[in-house]
Amino acid sequence: MEDKNKTPGASARKVNYQKILDKLLEELSREGRRPSLLLHSCCAPCSSYVLEYLSEYFDITVFYYNPNIYPREEYAERVREQQRLIGAMHLAHPVHFLEGAYEPRRFYEMAEGYEACPEGGERCFKCYRLRLEEAARAAKDGGFDYFTTTLSISPLKNAGKLNEIGLELSEEWGVPYLTSDFKKKNGYKRSVELSEVYGLYRQDYCGCVFSRAEAQKRRENSDPRTGTSCRRPEEADDEKRRSEWRSEAV
Repeated sequence: MEDKNKTPGASARKVNYQKILDKLLEELSREGRRPSLLLHSCCAPCSSYVLEYLSEYFDITVFYYNPNIYPREEYAERVREQQRLIGAMHLAHPVHFLEGAYEPRRFYEMAEGYEACPEGGERCFKCYRLRLEEAARAAKDGGFDYFTTTLSISPLKNAGKLNEIGLELSEEWGVPYLTSDFKKKNGYKRSVELSEVYGLYRQDYCGCVFSRAEAQKRRENSDPRTGTSCRRPEEADDEKRRSEWRSEAV
């Protein structure tokens, strides 16, 4: 029986995806090629360093597909910030923007039965796949040379799992996946710096209703004198959440 609360992939052999990416970028520079890249972005702050880093090597289209974002107003705010950043960054080559459909119902259907999973567990892995599969589909339809995601820049995201899923989808859709671990080479630190430079909105939760609830619990349970947890969080009311999801998805 599947344990939905565990964090699979933890014991898998670690691969240095940054070295793999470095080798490819060296080849592109040596050959003078600039392939097209569909870059799935989770938010403007996470994309900032990736755009700065990869725009030298690829013709990039940012693909914003994140049906997990809750509520709708938060989704709209993140889209605006993504577009604003693209327009504000001084890059050597222009970056294009493509917004996918906002389909929260797909996320809620995917999450059914995984409500109690901790953040970073199986529910998150299913969310990775949901978004990356749509990116692979868009890359195939758009004739892109590669596709990838900004998600690996976050210290809270499992780069190994992201690359595993990306490579599986690459086989299914026939578009090469650009393996990465963008938090390497101080990528996350640089994204924080760029967020300050461009005055980006930095959200305090991943985006979904679950991470929003966990962020709220952290705020409520924090002792302002010590910054530590002062009481145990209560269990989530799953039925109340399902009702909230359904009303949002209509």
